[in-house]
Amino acid sequence: MGLKQILENNNLHFDENFYKDCEVFIKLLQQWGRVHNLSGRLSKEDIEENILDSLYPLTFIDKYPSFADIGTGAGYPGLILAMAQRDVKSYLIEPRIKRVSFLNFVKASLKLDNLTVLCNRVEEVKDLSVDLITSRAVTNTSLLLDITKNIKKENSSYLFYKGSMIEDEIEIAKLSSNFKVINRKDRNYLYIKG
Repeated sequence: MGLKQILENNNLHFDENFYKDCEVFIKLLQQWGRVHNLSGRLSKEDIEENILDSLYPLTFIDKYPSFADIGTGAGYPGLILAMAQRDVKSYLIEPRIKRVSFLNFVKASLKLDNLTVLCNRVEEVKDLSVDLITSRAVTNTSLLLDITKNIKKENSSYLFYKGSMIEDEIEIAKLSSNFKVINRKDRNYLYIKG
């Protein structure tokens, strides 16, 4: 089954240009990934699953004009979200230079004018405030909320891609009622509405 079918089976619909961009992304990640050890899983199937994982929340979160992804690494979810929504102002915050080089190379290859890649730790980013803050597999929820204070607006939302420790993290972060957890396979998406 091709990527388009996989996404459409999950109620995600994009134009043909997006799928062309994904082909380029997959090729580049496989090339760079082998040399620079960017991502553990580089088969086409694994990458397509990661693309689905990155995009799935678009089926249940509100629209947002801007977002920042913390610790984007090989591109999940931030780069994929930026590719899928070229009208959204997108910021990828990644401290590791090798990964930043890769992200910038993809940005240039796909002419992603909506995308800014910042080589920095999020707590050191200045003069940026976004509507949505995303992160996948970076650190626990409580710490993420803390280290991203400087880039949030008054009513920013959060979207964290989490694993099995989600219940503990929610408890430790003392989240009240303005959040929901959506589950797909082994993934828990924690959406905290601003």
